[in-house]
Amino acid sequence: MQTRKIGPFEVSVIGLGCMNLSHAYGTPPDAEAGAALLHKALDLGYTFLDTASLYGGGANETLVGNTLKSRRSEFVLASKCGLTIVDGKGVIDGRPDVLKKTCDESLKRLQTDVIDLYYLHRLDKKVPIEDSVGALAELVKAGKIRTIGLSEMSAATVRRAHAVHPVTAVQSEYSLWTRNPEYGVLDACTELGIGFVAFSPVARAFLTGKLRDVSGLPPRDIRLGMPRFQSPNFEANLKLLDGFAALAREADCTMAQLALAWLLARGSNIVPIPGTANLDHLAENAGGAAVTLSPATMGRLDRLINKDTVHGPRYNAVAQANIDTEEAPA
Repeated sequence: MQTRKIGPFEVSVIGLGCMNLSHAYGTPPDAEAGAALLHKALDLGYTFLDTASLYGGGANETLVGNTLKSRRSEFVLASKCGLTIVDGKGVIDGRPDVLKKTCDESLKRLQTDVIDLYYLHRLDKKVPIEDSVGALAELVKAGKIRTIGLSEMSAATVRRAHAVHPVTAVQSEYSLWTRNPEYGVLDACTELGIGFVAFSPVARAFLTGKLRDVSGLPPRDIRLGMPRFQSPNFEANLKLLDGFAALAREADCTMAQLALAWLLARGSNIVPIPGTANLDHLAENAGGAAVTLSPATMGRLDRLINKDTVHGPRYNAVAQANIDTEEAPA
């Protein structure tokens, strides 16, 4: 697979989001199937793997550690702190002592001496970003992490954090139907020389064209609580897929590959990290790196799917209150 630079790292142009193997979407695969997918990812050329202490309450880091400890030199490892599960609920906690404790626990689960890229998972609005990033800077100095990242944060927060310690990457949701990074943080990343890591790049499976009925999703699937997947928004959004499928046929690729190729064309510092628990989808996503889109096709995609044609916000009001990213201008 082709590569791109994220800070000091040379990584596959498409990375792997590991969350699906333990958390949030459908019913996670068993450990054996999850391990098989992780090994296959490395065999296919994925060299950028993303996990977090949150995912499965640590189970995802444990899976990655158990599975890939003998292949640790083959990939750049990213994990996250500052968002954990307490009594079954996600809790944001950016206090320095908590972040350091979480890192030590993650290192044990991941069975590694150092995490290459360590993100602050969410902004704790009760703790100055300077204090949280200061703690991560101490982890760099201690040799426990190599570089610092931020997840779901605004341009203003990124600049404040970067003034304390250089930020290697900012991770946020970004796809044709989620354009929030375009309202400030992408420009900040370009200005400061920061890489941008796009999660949910195929819109939580919507842009694959394979999710046309949400009634079969398991009760705990996080999409069921997201306005875009709820009626009447979901039915309205489905109308976008016929045009999207037609453009994929013209580009001689799958719909998922088209969504990934669009992202790769948006900037040379962008690395999407689609997640999957399916081996065929893993290979399909890797193929998105080979798709080149013309300016005309890019324009048609932008006109088809954008903030004005997508129905519903990406999060409900409660979830949105915990996000620091910019919203679309009025």
